[in-house]
Amino acid sequence: VALVTSLRDGMNLVSYEFVACQDSKKGVLILSEFAGAAQSLGAGAILVNPWNITEVADSILQALTMSPEEREKRHRHNFVHVTTHTAQEWAETFVSELDDTVIEAKLRTKQVPPPLPEEDAISRYLQSTNRLLILGFNATLTEPVDTPGRRADQIKEMELKLHPELKEALTALCSDRKTTVVVLSGSDQKTLDDNFGEYDMWLAAEHGMFLRLTKGEWMTTMPEHLNMEWIDSVKHVFEYFTERTPRSHFELCETSLVWNYKYADVEFGRLQARDMLQHLWTGPISNASVDVVQGSRSVEVRAVGVTKGAAIDRILGEIVHSKSMTTPIDYVLCVGHFLGKDEDVYTFFEPELPSDGLAVARSKQNDGLKTTQVIDDLL
Repeated sequence: VALVTSLRDGMNLVSYEFVACQDSKKGVLILSEFAGAAQSLGAGAILVNPWNITEVADSILQALTMSPEEREKRHRHNFVHVTTHTAQEWAETFVSELDDTVIEAKLRTKQVPPPLPEEDAISRYLQSTNRLLILGFNATLTEPVDTPGRRADQIKEMELKLHPELKEALTALCSDRKTTVVVLSGSDQKTLDDNFGEYDMWLAAEHGMFLRLTKGEWMTTMPEHLNMEWIDSVKHVFEYFTERTPRSHFELCETSLVWNYKYADVEFGRLQARDMLQHLWTGPISNASVDVVQGSRSVEVRAVGVTKGAAIDRILGEIVHSKSMTTPIDYVLCVGHFLGKDEDVYTFFEPELPSDGLAVARSKQNDGLKTTQVIDDLL
């Protein structure tokens, strides 16, 4: 029996050496749960709390009186680990992962999309007769944040406001009978009403789950039998992590919740986000039909199927019906700062047609400014 009762250590090599030299005797390892080796050898060893003298004594008795079959089983489990996780294996894995990281970095650099060809976009806009503009809100139409030399004002930035310099342009676009403007956002209905109520446009709140023409009433595009029983339990988890993470906050909508730690300490916020995900997956959403969407500094939980791409079809149906369109939409421009989950807003407009001069300029990039043009008949 090897008795290792460290109160604190890193990688305890004595435990590994004992296992390695016991292939014939099948000795039993009693290991402190505070030892670094407990994470890898804990399955075959008897783990003890070294502060608990009675537990240590009982474990010694258990080890000395253990049946040969159990000793064999425990030793075999640890022996396989020790003989496969060698220094050579560690070195090869480390170098391999380093190579992979370099390759991934090169791929990311190559995949940066080209900028929107502005002159082409404008000329095609002028030639078209039935245009659809789909605009995001947060970080697309809002007032600038994170300006160099300007201290961030968390309270002010949490309240989304339309950039004042865009008001004149929006008014001109919305007054053009050939142009339909849709603001598609994850924000709630009140936020969109406050910012865009004066314009003649379509508002799609909560990722398109609620829709209205600014001259009409809000309608829901929510699928039937959408299960939202999980929302209260997830809310309790968000409240818990908001309380223990200074300068974090969460937003509650009818179909989703978002926890934002943009203003919290970077490293602490990431640790809290990781703990939050573990809490969620092992509890409130373990059997729920939800999607977890991770942003650069946020965690969002939303019902399955609640994406901007899924909403586009329903939105187009309402627009075509209300405007009694007789001519097809011949110009689509989509601009937004969307999360990865909402990238399908672009693939929705990817035509599966033979290449016959169809001009398509698409760009896809997570958490960045994206633009897409699709010219020709889409309906």
